[in-house]
Amino acid sequence: METWRSTLRSDPTDWLLEAADPAVRQLALRQLLDRPADEPDVVESRKAAMATGPIAAILHAQEPDGHWEKPGPGYATKYRGTVWQLIFLDQLGADGADPRVQRACDYVLTHTQAENGGFGASGATGTAAPPPSYVAHCLNGNLLRALLGFGRLDDERIGRAVAWQAAAITGEGIARWYASSTCGPGFACAANERLPCAWGAIKALGALARIPPDRRSQAVSRAIETGLAFLLSRDPATADYPAGWGNTRPNGSWFKLGFPSGYVADVLQNLECLAELGYAHDPRLELATAWLLEKQDGRGRWVNEYAYNGKTWVDFERQGQPSKWVTLRACRYLRAALG
Repeated sequence: METWRSTLRSDPTDWLLEAADPAVRQLALRQLLDRPADEPDVVESRKAAMATGPIAAILHAQEPDGHWEKPGPGYATKYRGTVWQLIFLDQLGADGADPRVQRACDYVLTHTQAENGGFGASGATGTAAPPPSYVAHCLNGNLLRALLGFGRLDDERIGRAVAWQAAAITGEGIARWYASSTCGPGFACAANERLPCAWGAIKALGALARIPPDRRSQAVSRAIETGLAFLLSRDPATADYPAGWGNTRPNGSWFKLGFPSGYVADVLQNLECLAELGYAHDPRLELATAWLLEKQDGRGRWVNEYAYNGKTWVDFERQGQPSKWVTLRACRYLRAALG
């Protein structure tokens, strides 16, 4: 038995591999059992996932030109607009070769990218691009991660979004900051009273982590180093990052493990991001890893405490119930951290 499994109260792998949930199954096969993408079980599960469950429901709601709900940059409504569907499809492991997924990628790249290269959080209707003042780390990071996951690394527009992301983190080459969104380097955000936002940092670094190391520019590498220094400046278990507007305690959402993930981040997503960037064994993560292990139930499962029920095209899982998606997230991290 792998070391990480021995730390669990019970092994949930068979539960994650149930054929009734093919989207979870195909990711568990790949990420927990290291099965190749072209193995018959993986191929069959991927096909089934595209035809059933939340992936099929999301794609069924897509308009022919690639958008959801209303044309435009796609931030509204939460969480039924275009940008959220692309983000959620990535988290669900949707097949990037599907024409509908690629149509969504093209739509976002055409309608959501601001002049400065970042993706803007605009819910407007119409064809106008969002203004640069609407670009923030959380949305840019989420969309950039999804688009990279769907194979768009070599798209020139992705290069512009990556360049904005790196520059906005380090402050190098940014000509102007905006009081309404990204108001300074180092993840400063107007929504956090101009203080650095750890949720935004996690989304941004999660995107940059998907760029293969040999494809990272010096600017991207410096941005990652800056982001790592910020995230590791606090214990992820306490998540006492800067909080504006008079808040003296971390936002409670940090400690509610959930799926899917929008602009909010939880302790586990922080750990996932740090692990992807090579810090899974860093001793500074030990308390947070212990906290995560304590969250499992007697069957080695984790509960979905932040499920977005009633806000998405279809409920992915039931709030407050054992969650295959959160359990998969936890197991994937623990495998990296505990080996």
